[in-house]
Amino acid sequence: MKGGKLIIFSAPSGSGKTTIVRHLLEQPELNLAFSVSATSRPRRAKEKQGEHYYFMSISEFKNHIKNDDFLEWEEVYRDNFYGTLKSEIERLWAEGKNVIFDIDVAGGLRIKRKFPEETLAVFVKPPSVDELKIRLKKRSTESEDKINMRIAKASVELATAPQFDKIIKNYDLDTALKEAHELVADFVGAKIEK
Repeated sequence: MKGGKLIIFSAPSGSGKTTIVRHLLEQPELNLAFSVSATSRPRRAKEKQGEHYYFMSISEFKNHIKNDDFLEWEEVYRDNFYGTLKSEIERLWAEGKNVIFDIDVAGGLRIKRKFPEETLAVFVKPPSVDELKIRLKKRSTESEDKINMRIAKASVELATAPQFDKIIKNYDLDTALKEAHELVADFVGAKIEK
């Protein structure tokens, strides 16, 4: 696999990484395309196949693992697998794009290890774990048990922040968006209009 740059945004759920990634995708000078992950988790009401995720059954996912089809994969929660298909990256690189990921911490670090020169790994740090819980509850997409599971996982994820190339503290969204834009533009060699 050879191609453009890889830009990884990882963080605990509710840190704002998805908002940052969406903002960056709207910046044409960065020449970014979103890497759609595969997952075995059930589709939520407004999610679309191939846009939000490639949804597949647990057995389909395990077959892809067996066939070495993933660049990285992880069983994030019991029977909830997530992964990056090699074919997805090859497709985007063939289009001449830099690939941006909104991905869990373990997967992000795996990609960074496989492509150390081509990858910028950014960790998005939330103001606090309490703030994370508030943000997750506001989403109204998950049960209290699921939220508590994500919060417990967040402490472990926060400890990995020093392993990333850069840490963006998302205490103020506008500041975080600006910082992310400058970081990525510098990494891909794009000029930003001031």
